[in-house]
Amino acid sequence: MPSSKSNNIALNNTLPSTQNLQSDVFTWQFFHEQAVQLLHATAQILPTLLLGIILLALSYLIAGPLSRLLIKPIDYMTDSKLVHLVVRRSISTLIILFGVYLFLRLAGLTEFAVAIMSGTGLIGLILGFAFRDIAENFIASLLLSIQRPFKIDDVIEVDNRLGIVKKVTARATTLVDYDGNHIQIPNATVYKNTIKNLTANPKMRGKVEIGIGYDNDIRSAQTLALDIANQQNAVLSDPPSQVLIKNLGSSTINFVLYFWVNSEQHSPLKVASQLMRELVNEFTKQDISMPDDARERIILADPSENVSSLEEKQPSKVQSEKSETVDQTKTLDDVSSDTDEIREQAEQSRDPEQGKNII
Repeated sequence: MPSSKSNNIALNNTLPSTQNLQSDVFTWQFFHEQAVQLLHATAQILPTLLLGIILLALSYLIAGPLSRLLIKPIDYMTDSKLVHLVVRRSISTLIILFGVYLFLRLAGLTEFAVAIMSGTGLIGLILGFAFRDIAENFIASLLLSIQRPFKIDDVIEVDNRLGIVKKVTARATTLVDYDGNHIQIPNATVYKNTIKNLTANPKMRGKVEIGIGYDNDIRSAQTLALDIANQQNAVLSDPPSQVLIKNLGSSTINFVLYFWVNSEQHSPLKVASQLMRELVNEFTKQDISMPDDARERIILADPSENVSSLEEKQPSKVQSEKSETVDQTKTLDDVSSDTDEIREQAEQSRDPEQGKNII
């Protein structure tokens, strides 16, 4: 009996050390097996992974040259730089995304690849709603660069704003008006509104309105007005000028003198001013009356009273003749166009917006 108890005690004393040894062996063996399995898995997937990396790098390298090759047919459709840039970058992005998809598929991450492709479309949709105005301006820029309703330095009128086109970027169109102000109009507004291009046809029609009294010969006044218009060097002979009766006023017969000028060389406003001055001077010489609106005058004084006293109160109509200088004469007779001067100011002015011209 005492010997058996001593054996049990010895067995109990050695049991914990044996369990510790087995747990240590199990732990190291577990990590060793995991490492071996990882190495085997890596060795099996390594060729496929290397192939995926090669395809990804290859897609990145050939994206640029292949996109330039694929957009060659677009050169025959349009010469818009913006369209070429957008299409080329879109093709490059698609090629790179395809390379990323192949890499993830070969790496065994098929579900992750599908999730990325789906997420890309979702993100694009969200960004499209968030930046709707920016996207609208960008699409309008593409359409403007393709259709080209105007060019740089053209005189256009958009949304009741008249000016010279200085710059067209992917966001806005910059005009310089005849007061020297820079006006930026979003391309979406430009595309959706009526565009009046005053440079496409350099011939522009101007008009001068004038009224003569009922005691004058209408046909003689019309002929005289035509002669005065045809004597001006700035007025074009083709199309010919016209003098048309507009309406019958209370004290005058009103007619309009229509004339044509080359807007690239002469200003219609300046020519109209010069024609008005010449018409008034010539009509005065020919005793053609140009009365103002009729007014009723009531005299409350005694008719027997000397009318001379009233005449003395009237201001004397004496025209003071002042000598004109050479510069003043040139200024008054100047009918040149202001367009080139505004274009020169636009070139010298600070650029209000960064970016390259797209047309």
